[in-house]
Amino acid sequence: MVSSNVGSTQGQPIIVQVSTGRISRLFATIGWIGFLVCGFIVMRNYSDFQQYYDNSGGISERYHSGDKEGTDKVAVLDITGVIMSGEGYVKNQIDKIRNDEAVKAIVLRINSPGGTVTGSDYIYHHLTKLLEERKIPMVVSMGGLAASGGYYVAMAVGDQKDCIFAEPTTTTGSIGVIIPHYDVSGLMEKYQVVDDSISTHPNKQMLSMTRPITDQQRTLIKGYIDYSFTRFKNIIMSGRPALKNDKNQLLGKGGLDLATGEVFTAAQAKEHGLIDRIGFIEDAINRAVELAGMDRATTRVIRFRRPATLFDMAGFAKSPAKGAFGRLDLNALFELSTPRAYFLASSLPPLVTTAR
Repeated sequence: MVSSNVGSTQGQPIIVQVSTGRISRLFATIGWIGFLVCGFIVMRNYSDFQQYYDNSGGISERYHSGDKEGTDKVAVLDITGVIMSGEGYVKNQIDKIRNDEAVKAIVLRINSPGGTVTGSDYIYHHLTKLLEERKIPMVVSMGGLAASGGYYVAMAVGDQKDCIFAEPTTTTGSIGVIIPHYDVSGLMEKYQVVDDSISTHPNKQMLSMTRPITDQQRTLIKGYIDYSFTRFKNIIMSGRPALKNDKNQLLGKGGLDLATGEVFTAAQAKEHGLIDRIGFIEDAINRAVELAGMDRATTRVIRFRRPATLFDMAGFAKSPAKGAFGRLDLNALFELSTPRAYFLASSLPPLVTTAR
């Protein structure tokens, strides 16, 4: 309360009282709100600034095993699910490792049936580039499935000795290329549905589901996938010393042909030289530590975690897996109409995907 004597009537002073408490509290509240808003804006701008230069996609590392205080690290790089473009989470892990000088070795953990030819080759390229730049060893650990494109990316390990491990129940192999095609023209004829598409040439629609493939078109498609198949076999020979020295075994010129698309058990794969040892991820980690010349007792093993979304933090996120093969990907559904070649251990198109 503020009092002031402003005059008098008949000798009595007149007191004027002004209340400032409520006004002060109002201005203080407005000031604090403004301060918090400004603080939020500054933090947001700083976060945007940091993300601009962050090529890891916001992924973070987490402890897996070993010495919690260890400065030298073995990074487990995960490739899980159907491989589509190759960009995304897998590439972010590669970039994270490239920028971390404390990582002295890599364990490439594969649990994938493969995927697109381009996506598989993209991952293979960036893995080999990473090893060339960092000069660190990499060991492959195959999970339940490392077939076709999953096996293709494993070849980035190169011709190092005893560097591909598969679990006793691993399914691998499936060396081959496929372009899925389904002919529903008979069904359309039955229900009097006509494809009236207009194209510049009949071959523009040679993989359309609404018409059968002609012999001439089949020859063209076969030549296309044979090119990718030859590259697949050359990549394998560059990564498997035993097969490099005995090309006939892989090419099918006498003896066993390993490139028929057949899948193999871990024991069969070891017998044929497709893998080096049967063992679990811990065995692969120990081998990576050995190749890097580190002490297992003082080495920290890490894995990476995808960034959480607002829906994840709010508890609204669905499980990342739909059944055994991963989450339903709407992008993959739209991509089904696009003809493409796959290193994939399946004749079905990839309706689900987790690897990028």
